[in-house]
This record gives sequence, C-alpha cells and structure tokens, in this order.
Amino acid sequence: MAPVLDPPQTIDWMGKKVPVWSMQTINYGLLLSQDPSEIDKVVNACLEEGYFYLDLQGIDGRRMLADQQETLKLMKRFFDAPLEAKNEFGLISSHLGYEPVGSRTGVAAGTKDGYEMLKVSRDEIQRDSPKIPTTVKNSGDLQILENAIGSCNTVTKVILSALSTGLHLTGAGRFENSHRNERPSTTTLSMMHYLPSELAGENRIGHQKHTDISTLTLLFSEQWGLQIRPPGTCGAREMGFVAPKPGCAFVHVGDSLRFASGMKFQSCIHRVVPFDPTEHRYSIAYFLRAEDDTMFIDSEGRAITAGQWHDQKFKAFTDPELWQAMAPKSMILGGMKEDGEDKPIDLPAPAKVPAAAVPTKA
Repeated sequence: MAPVLDPPQTIDWMGKKVPVWSMQTINYGLLLSQDPSEIDKVVNACLEEGYFYLDLQGIDGRRMLADQQETLKLMKRFFDAPLEAKNEFGLISSHLGYEPVGSRTGVAAGTKDGYEMLKVSRDEIQRDSPKIPTTVKNSGDLQILENAIGSCNTVTKVILSALSTGLHLTGAGRFENSHRNERPSTTTLSMMHYLPSELAGENRIGHQKHTDISTLTLLFSEQWGLQIRPPGTCGAREMGFVAPKPGCAFVHVGDSLRFASGMKFQSCIHRVVPFDPTEHRYSIAYFLRAEDDTMFIDSEGRAITAGQWHDQKFKAFTDPELWQAMAPKSMILGGMKEDGEDKPIDLPAPAKVPAAAVPTKA
C-alpha cells in the first residue's frame, strides 16, 4: 500500500492548497481475532481522532468489499431511473425512502445539497415485504441489499465489540449490547448520488458540515470529495480531504458512541464537496445506530434516547439555513468544538490529483 499521507501533503483545489489529512489504518481481520495490539490501536483512533480506515482486504473482509461493489452497481441502475420510479414511496420515514436533490442545506452558504439518496433501514429489510421502490424489488436487487446490510452490520458490530473490550466494559455495559438486531433502531444503509453541477441545479452543492447521527458509520467511496476537520487545539485545523484507499472503508465515530463513551471518543466532523463538478459521485454509508430506547447523556447534559436524538438531529438537518444558524452547534456538530472558521466555498473547477496522493495496491 502507499504510505499514509501526512500534512504538509496538499492538493490543489479551488485555486488554493488544501490539506490531505492522514488516517490510521485498522486491520479488520485482526479486530475479528481480538488481537490486543489492534484493539489498542482502534481505541486510540477513536479517542484521539474519531475516524480511521478499515482494511477489508483479508479473507474475512473480502465479502464486504464484494457486497459493496454489487451495491454500487445497484445504485447506478436505481439512480438512472425516472424520478417517479425512484420516488415511488417518497420518504417514508427519516431513515427509509428516497430523498431528492436539494432536501437539505448544502456545503456553501445559501445553497442546498447536491445529492439524491436512497435509504433502506435494517429493520425494514428484515420484514417479509420491505417497502422499497419496485425498480429495486422487482429486479432481484433485494438480495444485494440484504447482503450489503448484513455484511455492514457484522463489520460494525466487530468494531463495537473491540472497543468494548479495549475499554474493559462488561455485561450490559458493552456497546454491542445496545445494538441488538431484533430491537427497533434507525440503523440504515444510505446510498448517495452526488450529481454533476449542470444536473444538480443552481446553488446545489455537496453535503453540509456535520457529525453523524450514528454509533459508527461505515463509509465507502472510491472518489474524492470527503473532507474532515481533525480534532484538537494545537492551532486551527482546517477542513481537508482524505484520500480514498483501495480495499478500505472509512469509519467515523458518530454522536451516540461519543455520548456512550462519556465524551471520551471524538465524533468526526466532516462534509462532502464537489471535488470535480463534472462527475457523478457515489458513496455508500451504513449508519449503525443504538436501539431506539437506549439512554444517553448528550453534549448539553440532557438525558435523551437514541431515537429522540436521531429525530431531533434529522429535523435540524432539514431545517432552513437561518434556523440552523440560530440553533446550538451541539446539534449539527454533536457538541464537538472547532478551532477556526471555514473558508468560503464556491463551485470549484476540476482538481488535479497529485500522483503522490493516489493510494495504490501493493
């Protein structure tokens, strides 16, 4: 594999140099084997940063990578369908259904988002006749979705178990024991299609800065566009790109895991920008979420259930921009603090990726 990128590695984007931030790489096979050194490594990644690459290239992770590729093919077929077919059920709930472009605020001031999204909840996919658009259900793609959700669910539970072990949690206090498959939750597979600027429409750009409404997010994207803000107080940490890494997923710590850890773990502040405004960009995110009735103390000191936090934050995502500006940052950013203000974003011209910033397989 190519070496991990460390600043001052930068990339030219929007006429300026932007950091390409590094991420630790965690080996999934070693986590599955409960390797003590790898458990320490993943715990430290969550304590210090709130994000990491998960290497899935071993025998235990290859099925997940294969499922991801089949899901990507499904997505491209689905998003090519007419709007009426995609929007057959509309948005059934906040974690199930279709969201058209422009449903939320965008990455730049005064804009809407630049992506459409199909969401399939884990609870729904376990039903005998799940509510998903006919174009998916009738094409045989239902099995692909079941496989993808099953694989993602297993991978994220392995990570949770390792984190519980690393923090010496026992019994009901282990993180995975509030994430049982048979209990209601808003756990969701989200498939996102970022449209080229000429198709997205005027003032529809990217995905706003936020932390995730999740315990863990397992994110797959083979294209540039994801930006993170590293945590810490050693000077301003500006938003910078993270490079896609073949054979790996991005993993983000979400709000619920930060709360469940007593604020020890960092949540990942991130956004998506149009790296190349002429391309179609696809990403797959599995949001593992705690059972709806799981109780946390949030960043404001409130006792709140996982279901309540999800519903409140989802509403904040879809609120008008003025309302978002007036609301506490603890909602959109999960209580995470920032060191500096973001630089204004305009729709960029296509960027040129430096050769050193393109990870390759060994």
